[in-house]
Amino acid sequence: MMGWWGPGYGMGGFGFLWGLLWFALIAWGIYTLVRITSQGGFQGGSSSKQDAALELLRKRYARGEIDKETYERMKRDLEE
Repeated sequence: MMGWWGPGYGMGGFGFLWGLLWFALIAWGIYTLVRITSQGGFQGGSSSKQDAALELLRKRYARGEIDKETYERMKRDLEE
């Protein structure tokens, strides 16, 4: 008996290569999922959008476009 990778299963020596290919494909999929989730891909990048909105709010306050009360109210709304 030759085992799983033997010629009795019709794959011959290519069975090992197919197994290696599947392993590489699964590893690539896991790597891709980790990269997407670490960049906020599934969450829509909400934290980076919130940071950008707060930065814009700070700039508007610094330029004098809005007063302190409006700034504080809008900042609270964004942080919720």
